[in-house]
Amino acid sequence: MSLFLSLAYLFFIGSVLGWVLELFFRKFFSSANPEHRWINPGFCVGPYVPLYGSGLCILYLLATWGEVSGLGQSAGGKALLFVGMAVSMTAIEYLAGIVLLKGMKLRLWDYSQLWGNIQGLICPLFSAAWALMGAVYYFLVHPHVIQSLNWLANNLAFSFVIGFFFGVFTIDVAYSAQVVTKLKRYAEENQVVVKLENLKAHIHAAEERAHFLFVFRTERLLTEHLKEAQEAWEKLREKQD
Repeated sequence: MSLFLSLAYLFFIGSVLGWVLELFFRKFFSSANPEHRWINPGFCVGPYVPLYGSGLCILYLLATWGEVSGLGQSAGGKALLFVGMAVSMTAIEYLAGIVLLKGMKLRLWDYSQLWGNIQGLICPLFSAAWALMGAVYYFLVHPHVIQSLNWLANNLAFSFVIGFFFGVFTIDVAYSAQVVTKLKRYAEENQVVVKLENLKAHIHAAEERAHFLFVFRTERLLTEHLKEAQEAWEKLREKQD
């Protein structure tokens, strides 16, 4: 089976599972969602977060390379491998964050309150968490990933599902890009950065019939929600200062 199909399959699985993880994190642990509402994570409409899909592909490639090269045969080699996973995941997180922040004036997460953070996009705490997740992946998840890829090799008809996923995903990205363009225009006109999770939480609190998936299809103008959310954030920041 080709490496391309394997990575496409892993991107599909990682994106969906990452969406589930982010969904529960935002429901129960996120400070940007004090009312603990169900909020669709990420900037896409559908149930997937591309960052996690890319991350699973990276972890799979590094773990496979560690096995082939023999790096994973010693404790020191495994530790080095986990550091490489943490660095790779941190780099992906920073790259995605800086593109959205600088290019779209959009912030999907904010580590500004955490020690050692860089532009609120990455920080030592989450890099350490990535290293831990890399170890968990290597020992507990990677063997199942190999089994899953073996199953896919024997059931190539499932590649139709993968193709369908990428078709929907491409349409979703195109639609979401239009929404992001509107948010960027507002951010540039008002010289602010839009915090996406705060905005979604505000819309859910302000509208009784807020859509879970199409959260930006609001009864009121999106710019009104943006202004109110920004004012609420500024007041909160003043209290914290």
